[in-house]
Amino acid sequence: MIIDKRKKIGGFRTVKTAIEHIRLNGLFFFLALISALGADKPIESATRFGPIEFTVLINGESNRRLVLLHGDEKTAEKALKQHIVRYKGTAFLIRNHERLFHINGLRLDPNRIFTNDGTRNTLHKYHPEVPHQDREKIVEELNMERESFMEKLSPPSGGIMIALHNNSQGYSIDSEIDNATRYSIKPDQDRRDFFLCTDRKDYEILARSPFNALLQLNGVTKYNGSLSEAMGRKSQRYVNVEVRLGRLRQQKKMLEYLEAHLP
Repeated sequence: MIIDKRKKIGGFRTVKTAIEHIRLNGLFFFLALISALGADKPIESATRFGPIEFTVLINGESNRRLVLLHGDEKTAEKALKQHIVRYKGTAFLIRNHERLFHINGLRLDPNRIFTNDGTRNTLHKYHPEVPHQDREKIVEELNMERESFMEKLSPPSGGIMIALHNNSQGYSIDSEIDNATRYSIKPDQDRRDFFLCTDRKDYEILARSPFNALLQLNGVTKYNGSLSEAMGRKSQRYVNVEVRLGRLRQQKKMLEYLEAHLP
């Protein structure tokens, strides 16, 4: 019997051909994987609230709206960007690298501008020396844009707003207890890591979680202009995922708990 040394090896004419096929197909597989991952990348756009710009990341249809309001809270930013790739929803990230934002040369806190009184108070806090009428121009400018921005930012009916925040010192769940109706503190959890809710049903679920949780007292005029205040006044669902700066794993775990347990 004559043996043809060119007989196919595993379907290939030579060992060299087989190796070459494996090498090439490995490359094709890698490129296909990258392509598949790219296909799931959130769609990026932009929006603004007056002069304040936000990057918008959209990953499919969902009742979740996520927001980052402080540019210096880098742990929250990283957690949000990683989260929106894995889970469906729409994320709003402020385009700023500092905690405060500058409008007409004046500084103000982006999480204090969701009511007129809040805008007045944050401007007065940082610029008491500026004439009242100059500050009022900014109050009016933001007031004219607020409703339109909130329509873009707010989740659909029955949906939930999820804000991500970091703290570095002096702020914890204890700072909010006077403005709460109920709270649940876990002995093994850092008091600077907690959920702050506006909805009782959400709170009852999160109070049973391994994490600290607090139900905000809604409908009480606090004049601080925060997003939680604005959402609470409208009886809309809102959860702040508050975590100590640098604790990325903790913030991601808390976000994942929300996804798994809140409708």
